[in-house]
Amino acid sequence: MNLPIRLLPEAKAEFDASADWYEQQCRGLGVDFVARIREVFKRLAVNPKLYAIVYRDVRQAIVTRFPFVVLYREVPGELLVISVFHTAQDPSLWQARAK
Repeated sequence: MNLPIRLLPEAKAEFDASADWYEQQCRGLGVDFVARIREVFKRLAVNPKLYAIVYRDVRQAIVTRFPFVVLYREVPGELLVISVFHTAQDPSLWQARAK
């Protein structure tokens, strides 16, 4: 059973801004970034417990090729993405959303 995935508005904004930034750096790179994030989403939908809990009930999935993680939690009937997070940022940015 695949769980639906819902992004917090802040996570969607991070995802979109990062994809745009990569595409501006090199044509096609933003498309690759989106594809890598979607691969993570597909894995999560099938097996939400695949990744370890890193803060409270929030799990962290590593994105290949890019310095990003997807931070998410299971809620009834879906997975909620807290952040599409660049690993060089201060984790308190996404942790504030996880309360």
